Amino acid sequence: MISEVFWTGLYTSLIGFSIALASQCYKSKCSQVEIGCIKIVRDTTAEEELDIQQRQPQNPIQSQQGL
Repeated sequence: MISEVFWTGLYTSLIGFSIALASQCYKSKCSQVEIGCIKIVRDTTAEEELDIQQRQPQNPIQSQQGL
């Protein structure tokens, strides 16, 4: 019984840590990351433009007038 609780807590903690790490990696605007034999290159300018577009509020009244 205690073993099941331990493993469930451990798995939950690892998943939470992985999600937090992925979130921080996305927020980081490094264009190139190299960890051991893994090299990640990404287009940060496109990600910044997408983030800006998602932050801008959509005004439904202006959208309907354009129809």
